[in-house]
Amino acid sequence: MMLIDRLYKDAPLATRGEITPKLGFLLTLLLAIVWLIPFLWMVVATLRPASDGINAMAELMPSMKPTLDNVRDAWEIGDFPRYTINTTIICAGILLVQFVTITLAGFAFARLNFAGKTLIFYLFLMQLMLVPVLLIVPNLSLVAQLGLYDTLTGVMMPFFASAFGTFLMRQAFEAIPTELEDAALIDGASLIQRIRHIYVPLSMPSFSAFAIISVTNHWNDFLWPLMVINSPDKRPLTVGLSVFTKTAEGTQAWGTIAAGTLMVIAPLLVTFLIFQKRFISSFVTSGIK
Repeated sequence: MMLIDRLYKDAPLATRGEITPKLGFLLTLLLAIVWLIPFLWMVVATLRPASDGINAMAELMPSMKPTLDNVRDAWEIGDFPRYTINTTIICAGILLVQFVTITLAGFAFARLNFAGKTLIFYLFLMQLMLVPVLLIVPNLSLVAQLGLYDTLTGVMMPFFASAFGTFLMRQAFEAIPTELEDAALIDGASLIQRIRHIYVPLSMPSFSAFAIISVTNHWNDFLWPLMVINSPDKRPLTVGLSVFTKTAEGTQAWGTIAAGTLMVIAPLLVTFLIFQKRFISSFVTSGIK
């Protein structure tokens, strides 16, 4: 309890003696420890030499002789550079098109008046209630009919529009004072110019929050790329890791599997650690908690 008392020494005097915040802090700390254990094991197993024996792979205690041999083996066995490039192309392509579609759709629902606007918006939001697995068969049929099967474009196409992104941008655009747009209209600004120079710059926190969610979601997506991609040279990281894991499991190379998994999550993890303050600020400013 002394650690908690130290953390709460600067808390308001009226709440310093309350037990609820301290219990919340302890619960959060416990959940953080449980969440960190798999990551800790992955790092320890990656650096553990094969000479420690297979029984030592289950231990969380680091080896006294750490090595990067598992990382080297995973790099040589799996085609991770190509998997990373494919995943980057998929995430970047989806995000760029989504920025255009959610901006225009969000502006239409926030500022334009047309018949059935509210009904169409609610129908649009129904996409959020559908389990993504339900859409796999119709999406796969459409991708095949368009000749996009086994292409990166086919992986990206079903996600070019986003109901969540449209809802987020509608809320952000509605919070912008209409007087700014009226002033731009007096100066002769076109519709695209008003969106480009007024709505987009003032909604950057919402764009940043949506970008984080979109990239994280599609970086970790496994089932849909597995259904669409058949060629080994077009696999994203998640599908490539699955194939790599099946290969390494046969030799019980758990350290190599841990190293491959670490290479898959490392780009997002490092990016978050570097820009964590910006990420948290974007979520708080956009109202996503």
